[in-house]
Amino acid sequence: MKTYNLLENDKFVEIINKQSRLIGIDHGKKNIGISICDENHNIATPLTTIEFKQLKFFITEIRNIIQENNIEGIVVGNPINMDGSLGPRAQSARDFSKSLTEQLSIPVTLWDERLSSEGAYKGMSELVINVTKKQKKLDENSAAFILQGFIDYYKNQTK
Repeated sequence: MKTYNLLENDKFVEIINKQSRLIGIDHGKKNIGISICDENHNIATPLTTIEFKQLKFFITEIRNIIQENNIEGIVVGNPINMDGSLGPRAQSARDFSKSLTEQLSIPVTLWDERLSSEGAYKGMSELVINVTKKQKKLDENSAAFILQGFIDYYKNQTK
């Protein structure tokens, strides 16, 4: 089983196959949003929201998603402060990402997620759904916003 360290974005781009599927993760204290992209890295789609209870249960669920969808890499949102500094949430995302690299044999990178929740919420504001459903969808839509940002970067780096 191959092991990876937490990778910088440029290193992650180097090792990801051009025809591969990735998942995006929006890590929160209560819920974790999951998104997925097509194998051509064109579009990120919200997949699901997983209630976060314990890391071991999350690892089991994410491992199933990885196997069922032939996932080759994980992009985790990094909640950097608006001024560019790293706060406690960014450290939590880094620790979470390192746990993923230790328990899954798959490349993992962090992606700047500033404004991802705001962007996802604005994108959903057009939808005619109640606030409770909108809140449940927010995490997976944020994950899609994060992953889309990364795959746009990926496409620019691999032209």
